Amino acid sequence: MPVRPAEHTGARVARNRVLRHLTQQGLANRAHVSASLISKVERGTAPATAAFLGAVARALAVSVNELTGQPYIEELRADQIDQLIQPIREALDVYDLGPDPEILPRAHAVLADEARKLGETIRETNLRAAAAALPALIHETTTAAHLTPSDAMWRTLAYLYRSAYDIAGKLGYSDLSTTALDRLDWAAVRASDPVLASLRQYFRGQAYLRAAQYNIGKRIVLAGLSTIKQAEPSLERNVVTGQLHLGAAILAARDNRETDVTGHLGEALRIAKITGPAEKVLWCSFGPANVALHRVAAHSEMSNFGDAVEAAEGIALDTLPASRVGHHYADLARAQMWSGKPDAAYLTLRMARKAAPQQTRYSPLVRQTVEDLASHYRRVPDNFANFAHWIGM
Repeated sequence: MPVRPAEHTGARVARNRVLRHLTQQGLANRAHVSASLISKVERGTAPATAAFLGAVARALAVSVNELTGQPYIEELRADQIDQLIQPIREALDVYDLGPDPEILPRAHAVLADEARKLGETIRETNLRAAAAALPALIHETTTAAHLTPSDAMWRTLAYLYRSAYDIAGKLGYSDLSTTALDRLDWAAVRASDPVLASLRQYFRGQAYLRAAQYNIGKRIVLAGLSTIKQAEPSLERNVVTGQLHLGAAILAARDNRETDVTGHLGEALRIAKITGPAEKVLWCSFGPANVALHRVAAHSEMSNFGDAVEAAEGIALDTLPASRVGHHYADLARAQMWSGKPDAAYLTLRMARKAAPQQTRYSPLVRQTVEDLASHYRRVPDNFANFAHWIGM
């Protein structure tokens, strides 16, 4: 039985190319990729890697989301999550309006604890519950910060903005995630916190990574590494510094700068040996295990799929949050698919679903891998067809 979405990634590339009145060779010239690769991606016989999608999106002057089909509105509606997005937008819009006279905020300790619990909910990938709880908590904390401003209160508000960024990104609302990052910067300045400001630069770098603007992303991450030096020595400073190096490694991998990849991963590992497992510090998932997962991802980004599969062997995932484990399985499944192990790739996708079901359902990487597997299978197993149907194909 065939498994295909109404319009798969390659078809979206072709549709947007035709709308720009470009031949495959014309798009290849603009995107600096080969015409044969464009042809294969449009036919579904070659992977539409993140680097490829970023380059083509820039050449076509569209967003990467236009090519991946995000956000996946039908699935979000089926799960009744789409209706939770507008309240988050509204909560992000009241940042500079002062206290809300209709809100009597609770004490800072209570709000900080609620923010921490919400962060845990996101890491458990219960995105619906987190999205439902977030707007009211932002409104209340915004009012509290204006009524009784303090560094600690602004930090709590900044953390909630970071949670909005996480939710929006995982659900495919890139515009909303950008707004959340702007609010994070606004609150970090008021908290006089270079650690939070540097963490925001890490997330900005990820946005430029997705857009295939690697030089700008590199400059942003380097700016973050410069800013973090202003912070007092602490575990938080070490964690964010290490995370910035991990972000720089993936940016370098997308740009095929292997020497830089090795350097940044090496520095991140050096820091991780100092911090040890620190996955709950600012919810960065930082530590030796996360460095190892980034090594897998870097190999995959450089299309060294066999090396990625080999690097994944023996990594202990037990200290990592479900969101990070689910993302790793999505990375690994793609590498397995393109290193000639499609059955292993499907099993790994099922592991991703078990670890982080909502995140997996809305992951463009998972959908692309399912598309690739569907093209591979001459006869699609029934359970694979059920999996494909579950993610909306």
